[in-house]
Amino acid sequence: MKAARRAVAGRPSIGAPARQTLVAAARAARRHAHAPYSHFRVGAAILDDQDRVHVGCNVENVSYGLTVCAERNAIAAAVVGGARRIRAIAVVTSTKPPATPCGACRQVLAEFGDEQTLVVLASPTGTATNHRLGALLPESFRLRPT
Repeated sequence: MKAARRAVAGRPSIGAPARQTLVAAARAARRHAHAPYSHFRVGAAILDDQDRVHVGCNVENVSYGLTVCAERNAIAAAVVGGARRIRAIAVVTSTKPPATPCGACRQVLAEFGDEQTLVVLASPTGTATNHRLGALLPESFRLRPT
């Protein structure tokens, strides 16, 4: 996928067609969610720094602590595909407004993105809203080389 780019806060952003593609991919991934306990189905789609899309859905377990969120599954798929940096993520939930990634997912996203990483929140149908990871996770934990 070739993403249209424009500068936002000193960093290339993705254009509307790329955002629409990400949201569509996240919506499709959401249909595969394994959520028999909460019935809270989530889909996620990552755009990596090579303009490749990687998807994930949440996979619940009867032992809730073993549940894996859609965002982290999408990150894992991106890593398996060779990605080391992400430019954007779309997350689709059925809540109004659409739910943001949990704190653990925000921290994992910060490992592969930065403060300007685009986070698109969308519902199964309808419009999407754009956010920056830095606004969702200010002062993320990062190891600073000495």
